[in-house]
Amino acid sequence: MSIIHNTKQRRLIRVRSKISQNLGIPRLTVFRSNCHIWVQIIDDKHGKTLVSTSTKTLKLTKGTKMEKAAQVGSAIAKLAKTKKLQKVRFDRGSYRYHGRVKALADAARDGGLKF
Repeated sequence: MSIIHNTKQRRLIRVRSKISQNLGIPRLTVFRSNCHIWVQIIDDKHGKTLVSTSTKTLKLTKGTKMEKAAQVGSAIAKLAKTKKLQKVRFDRGSYRYHGRVKALADAARDGGLKF
């Protein structure tokens, strides 16, 4: 148990240290649970959430978790376009870049976000 915890902690520190270098660019952060996935774009300079969405707010009931994550990714890209945001820093936290996190990131990129 401690090996997994240490690996997640190391991954979190590594990811956060890389994205903390560009504070002028908003941060797209991801949180996932067993059933749902949440994503928000945060302006770290002012400490405000600019846009956010999730599988709960979109009321997604059909499809696999991967398909739902892709729909959330495209939805956050559309919301970011309404706020005139194009470039973000991708904060995956302690999650590995595969599965639902990768599907969300790919859909957000296809929607027009650059990271």
